Amino acid sequence: MVTGTQIRAARSALQWSADTLAARAGVASKTIRRLESEQGVPQTTTGTLTKIQAALEAAGIEFIGTPLDGPGIRVRFPDHR
Repeated sequence: MVTGTQIRAARSALQWSADTLAARAGVASKTIRRLESEQGVPQTTTGTLTKIQAALEAAGIEFIGTPLDGPGIRVRFPDHR
């Protein structure tokens, strides 16, 4: 599972707005903002987190670490927006 901080960092690295990520993940932009504000793994359905993670990974983000041990991101395709 990804953390709210990882989602926020990944979106920032891609220079995406919350609306862009929401559209690519098929969720509401309000949901993106809420999840990014939470510490640790956000309280939401597994399906929602899976959609968001898949959209970010498709754009070149690699999630590293675990929620409890060094969660972070790595950008694989920095120009892929």
